[in-house]
Amino acid sequence: MLSLLRNLTYRRLFAAQIVALIGTGLLTVALGLLAYDLAGSNAGAVLGTALTIKMLAYVGLAPVINALAARWPKKRVLIGADLIRAAMALCLPFITEVWQIYIVIFLLQSASATFTPAFQSLIPTILRDEKDYTRALSLSRLAYDMEALVSPAMAALLLTVLSYNNLFLGTVGGFLFSAFMVAITVLPKGAAAAAPQTSLWHRTTLGARIFWRNRRLRSLLALNLVVAAPTALVLVNTVVYVRDVLHRPDTDLALALACFGVGSMIVALSAPKVLDRFGDRAVMLTGAGVIPFVLAGAAALTLLGVPGAGWWLLLGLWFLLGAANSTILTPSSRLLRDASTEETRPYVFTAQFSLSHACYILTYPLAGWVGAVAGLGWAAVALTIIAVTASAGAFVSWPRHDTVQAMEPAGKEQSVEQPAARRARPRA
Repeated sequence: MLSLLRNLTYRRLFAAQIVALIGTGLLTVALGLLAYDLAGSNAGAVLGTALTIKMLAYVGLAPVINALAARWPKKRVLIGADLIRAAMALCLPFITEVWQIYIVIFLLQSASATFTPAFQSLIPTILRDEKDYTRALSLSRLAYDMEALVSPAMAALLLTVLSYNNLFLGTVGGFLFSAFMVAITVLPKGAAAAAPQTSLWHRTTLGARIFWRNRRLRSLLALNLVVAAPTALVLVNTVVYVRDVLHRPDTDLALALACFGVGSMIVALSAPKVLDRFGDRAVMLTGAGVIPFVLAGAAALTLLGVPGAGWWLLLGLWFLLGAANSTILTPSSRLLRDASTEETRPYVFTAQFSLSHACYILTYPLAGWVGAVAGLGWAAVALTIIAVTASAGAFVSWPRHDTVQAMEPAGKEQSVEQPAARRARPRA
């Protein structure tokens, strides 16, 4: 995978992604401390509201902003989004009221909703070889998993010598570095494909309509919900499992979350070879089949109780959930690339960004509210039911034998045979 870094364009963009991710991780830690300073014991409510605002910006604004920016040069869009994110992060140390957090977070996440889909849709234009693109997806997955491990550790180290307000400056630096790397990168001509000459409404809904017409992408919609179920359980309820159910020390929270990340990283590292051998459908649907069983194990851990071995069972379950999630997340962009043209690709990636985050608007509150009212076991049961239903939808939607369809902007379908199908066709 590291051989991809010989490509100067990709290397610069990947460096921009890495540094921006670390800056975002520092922002997460500092924002929690800022919320506690302003709201005290109500800090959880403040962060929950901020998280909801983030998701609403991702779901509601990403397609609209992408449609508005479709006619602008992609480099300017990326740099502009980074500069807005840096400016909003620079405002955070000067905040004195809770409502100010909400405004700044809304603007910052709106810029992220612009940057991320545009960045993701750019990579297939730079790496046109399928194997190279798959390796790039694995590297990207590793980058996200490493950020979840590295950023908290870096924040903890910096907080020993700095106040938390200085962490926001690290976030500003990350976004500025990202903007600089994009600015010095020469993007391929394909990255500046002209936007379709249609109405704003047509461009805003184009990605969602392409999703609905393509059977693979309809399956991906269900798979997004499958992924959202275990992610919500892990991010929302791990601290309760560790402290209240298993009565472990605070340091074990980091270990449990690390197991989730390590499982994801191991799958991401092996993804290129596995996908080359078994294909997208087998790998992704295997993950979708495993997740409900592991969630059921998490439910049994609480409802039935496992004396003595409960801690090690939790670590194993979290490892399996991270691995199964990665079997779905790592190859998902291959489906988006295959189902789009140069012209429609930004809209398809934006639709995936928006629709996948919409799933968390359901699963995050479910994991938190059901867990608080009825207990962690029933929260895990509810998420298991969602995962089972979504997995069944994914299996039904994705046919065993099909061709890749790239959707034209006007809604016409252009059937594109997979390379394997072309190689297998006998010559006349």
